[in-house]
Amino acid sequence: MAVAELAPLELAGRIALGLGLSVFVGLAFEEVYKQEDRSCPGGVRTFPLLALCGAMLYLIDPQRSLAFIAGLIALALWLHAHLRGAASAAGTPTLIIPISSLIAYLIGPIALTQPAWVAVAVSVAAVLIIGTREELHGLIRIVPWHELLTAGKFLILVGIILPLVPNEPVTSATPLTPYHVWLAVVAVCTLSYLSYLLQHYVSAPNLRLLPAVMGGLYSSTATTVVLAKRQREAAVPQPDLSAGIIAATAVMYVRLGVIVALFDLRLAWSLAPALSAAFAIGAALAIYEWRRTRERQSEGLGISAANPLHVSTAVTFAVIFVVVSLLTEWIRKAFGQTGVLVLAALVGATDIDPFVINIAQGGVSGLSSAMLSGAIMIAASANNVAKAAYAVSFGGMQSARRPAFMLFVLALFGFAAAAIYVL
Repeated sequence: MAVAELAPLELAGRIALGLGLSVFVGLAFEEVYKQEDRSCPGGVRTFPLLALCGAMLYLIDPQRSLAFIAGLIALALWLHAHLRGAASAAGTPTLIIPISSLIAYLIGPIALTQPAWVAVAVSVAAVLIIGTREELHGLIRIVPWHELLTAGKFLILVGIILPLVPNEPVTSATPLTPYHVWLAVVAVCTLSYLSYLLQHYVSAPNLRLLPAVMGGLYSSTATTVVLAKRQREAAVPQPDLSAGIIAATAVMYVRLGVIVALFDLRLAWSLAPALSAAFAIGAALAIYEWRRTRERQSEGLGISAANPLHVSTAVTFAVIFVVVSLLTEWIRKAFGQTGVLVLAALVGATDIDPFVINIAQGGVSGLSSAMLSGAIMIAASANNVAKAAYAVSFGGMQSARRPAFMLFVLALFGFAAAAIYVL
């Protein structure tokens, strides 16, 4: 809305909003900078006046904003003089001080021309950045450089590649588009990246199962293998490690529910009863195993997670996803729904995420939600059977028989739930 179209009361309210927000920013500025140097420009009086000047100069000529630009130039000259004076006085000038004054000057026109939430958001962001100076500087010591590169890779996957990928089918063999493929990569990488960050930077000494839970969000199969190897290394079976294996599998059902919900809420709603029940059974078994003895022989369940944002990892997942999508659609056309269910059991021995996301994105046409839900439960249950085999193989029958048996129980429940969906 143009400023000329504002009613007098609304115009007054917008000016008052700008003044109030500039006072808010000024209080934060004085709390951090004025206590160190009273001579630095800006504060609880200066900022409201700057906001008022910005608003009034903008109102003089809202079409061309010549008066506002002149005021901006005058402010820049004043701030330049301050920076030169601070440098000549052997001080260390900081751009935060002039930038804060510039934000205060802009708050007035922003409050006049933009929705109220924009002015509030700008002011709150400025206050948080000003007020958390020491905490933000402390991130330099906490966050290593390679983690910044990891975050940059994540932004490339989400903010650059995804918008550029075409959203038209390239073959009639599958209804999925390149955009769907990369969206699947982004969804899996996001969940894995969040788990990766939590495992590395969240310390919870009283929640010793948390690493296994985070491992379940990352990869329950990899978590099972790691903890099974530790079972073999131990002299006697350790309930802590068994509980971690089952907890990771219980969280797998949550992961599947989130992944499906991201692409198909109707299918997620259909799956919700089975996934919730499977999660409850897995959580109960993990708690039972955790409490089975009070002697904690393991030192912890720390599970190292690899960076999920390597280019090779994303490309490999994309290739697997495309292959699974083409294979699933071909099997459906050649063998019908029975072939899809058999394929679900076969993919359970590997990574089931490509198969599940392919179903959630509509990669399998002509099947009902109940049939698709059954296929997902079969894949998850077959994956539990595979994990039970991995636990025995890497942990030994003597050490890993209890978690293997519990995984088999979860698999039987999943197959039963799948039968209910299919039949």
